[in-house]
Amino acid sequence: MTNGWSWIRIATIFVYLFLFAPVAVVILLAFNANQFGSFPIEGFSLRWFDSLLHNDAIVRAFKTSLLLGVLTSIISTTIGTMAAVAMVRYDFPGKKAISSLLIAPILIPEVVLAVALLLFLQFLALPKSFGLLLMGHVVFTLPFVLLVVQARLVSIRRDVEEAAMSLGATPIQTFFEITLPLMLPAVMAGMLFSFTISFDDITGTLFWKPGGVETVPTQIFAMLRNSISPEINALGAVMVMFTVALPLVATAIARRLSAARIKASMAK
Repeated sequence: MTNGWSWIRIATIFVYLFLFAPVAVVILLAFNANQFGSFPIEGFSLRWFDSLLHNDAIVRAFKTSLLLGVLTSIISTTIGTMAAVAMVRYDFPGKKAISSLLIAPILIPEVVLAVALLLFLQFLALPKSFGLLLMGHVVFTLPFVLLVVQARLVSIRRDVEEAAMSLGATPIQTFFEITLPLMLPAVMAGMLFSFTISFDDITGTLFWKPGGVETVPTQIFAMLRNSISPEINALGAVMVMFTVALPLVATAIARRLSAARIKASMAK
């Protein structure tokens, strides 16, 4: 039995190495002074990160991805939170059908969803635009927000809200003063999910983006078609560090806010 668990641990280590070793190599080569961006490493250098800052196409793509991710996270979180409240707290005709429809994009392969939306836009004779790209990202990220917030809302006792309303609070006051603070960690988690997914998405973006608009993933893809530049390694390293650091920073902020809220309640 012990040998069996040892083999499982070894296999698990190899799986993680297989998944994360390429990422580590990209980050390592991003600091390579070699102009070909390959081994052997000739020395430590930040020249490729400096080149990124002076590359107008990459800076423009980063700004586009950042704007797209922020707008997607705001819209998806707003719609997903309202939908989660409706699904958990209320009963209405067609509830199961609407719930299945909202979650469907997470079950459909992204390339199929991307092609379907593109064909639908062509059927409506609508040209590609940033607004339609944003709509596609919202459709794809909405289920993640809905599932996360819904799971948290189910665990919040209904009688807490009823107690607030019995003391004179309106339904809107109850939501903002009681329900929303209790499910805020899930709302923030859903927002981070949607932002990260939107920022890193390439499959749907390739189908939906208008001409002349590039996000960071599509810019990397375009650069790879020409040659493997060291700037690609630097850009990949920046994306990895950004997407990893963002949840860590958000978690730290959430813990501090939670601790401050607990101290305030104890002081009262």
